[in-house]
Amino acid sequence: MDQKLFENLVRENRSTIYTVCYMFSKDANEVADLFQEVLINIWKGIDRFEGRSNVKTWIYRISLNTCISFDRKRKKATKLEMSANFFTETDNDSRQVELLHKRISILQPFDRAIVLLWLESISYDEIGAIVGISAKNVAVRLTRIREQLKNMSND
Repeated sequence: MDQKLFENLVRENRSTIYTVCYMFSKDANEVADLFQEVLINIWKGIDRFEGRSNVKTWIYRISLNTCISFDRKRKKATKLEMSANFFTETDNDSRQVELLHKRISILQPFDRAIVLLWLESISYDEIGAIVGISAKNVAVRLTRIREQLKNMSND
């Protein structure tokens, strides 16, 4: 693989990769580790990319799979609670963002991935291609996820 091509690929998709990583952790060090792991997986897999989907879809898939695997490993390990609050502002928008992030982080990894992609304004067809389900199934899952998010307490 050409290093310049890899650098361009990462430069063009770094915000996508970072957004996925951030959705799976608010800890800056963990996000950086996840980002690095995604880059490693992209580097390892680029030669096997067949072009059956667009590159952004492929990047999302690698990013989500990497983060979901990390999330599963983390849950198996001893849980260490951190009470850091990265949203120190007191305005209503910041509280809403914090509440949304908190609720989304409680979702199962697969549902979290679907919500993340939906929040990125990706079409149901493309979300389905990324996560491996039909567009109709994406719509059904999003309806259930929205209902689940609405019914969560404000703790």
